[in-house]
Amino acid sequence: MNEFTTARTYNQHHTPRPYTPGRRRLSIYVAWSYPAEAGRNVAELDNRFSTMTEVRRVAWPAYEDPKWSDPLRFQQGIAGGLELFFWGWLPFQQFVQETTGHPVPVYQRVDQAGFFTPLDERVLADTDTLFVWGLDHMITGQDAAPGEIEAVRDFLAREGTCLALGPHHDVGASDELAVRDAEYHHHGDALVPRQQRFGRYTRSLMAGLGIPVENRHGLRPAATDGNRRAPLSIARACAPSGTTSSQRSNAARRQGDGERSHPHRAHRRQARARRHPAWGAQPPAEPVRGDLHPVPRR
Repeated sequence: MNEFTTARTYNQHHTPRPYTPGRRRLSIYVAWSYPAEAGRNVAELDNRFSTMTEVRRVAWPAYEDPKWSDPLRFQQGIAGGLELFFWGWLPFQQFVQETTGHPVPVYQRVDQAGFFTPLDERVLADTDTLFVWGLDHMITGQDAAPGEIEAVRDFLAREGTCLALGPHHDVGASDELAVRDAEYHHHGDALVPRQQRFGRYTRSLMAGLGIPVENRHGLRPAATDGNRRAPLSIARACAPSGTTSSQRSNAARRQGDGERSHPHRAHRRQARARRHPAWGAQPPAEPVRGDLHPVPRR
């Protein structure tokens, strides 16, 4: 990542980006409540993010530089673990801005200061490509409101728009502890608790859009010897009708240095028939002119 030439700012409103032919305006919407996630009780084992101290212990010595380990410089609780996401997104934001000429805003459903930002026209008006990342633990109760679902329908009715939905993983839904333990080892991330259920917001949004898909369990990209990404292999004959290239190619996502990899694919299921139509049997209720990609996250 190149060094930024301007100073960082915080606590201001987004400046709308003008439409530029051939240069897409990309936005990121993180469906969590930052205070709800950061404020989880660290004495509870499940359904919370790791503290920075836990990250340092598991990933030792990767985060022992003072910029991560000094409590006067970096938060050591759950909030510190959340801030790692923002650090990880910066190279992508910078790359997109250098490529398109447009900055990439990151919206949070509820941010650090407690400001609530629903997924509405304020987010969508100057957006051509939208990523919705379902990093909300289900226990925090984030649901897409009817007005948000309608706003996304209107967004998709615009020519050339693209919506990528990432519901993230759902590990340990069973009440049986042995099943939770098996799913934990299947996922392969030591920082994931035996029960970590994400994505209530994205699930409710997909349900409202008529997309009967629920992400199950978790995944890691396949790896070769030496923990390097394996070449992408698509089993096209196994892909159900109506799935997108983004769904099939999720295994090609970028890995961070030192991450363990998981050889299995994502687990998705058709939602129960009494709730949603069969996958591929019915398109979204309204005409869609843009592209819509449910992208299972690890």
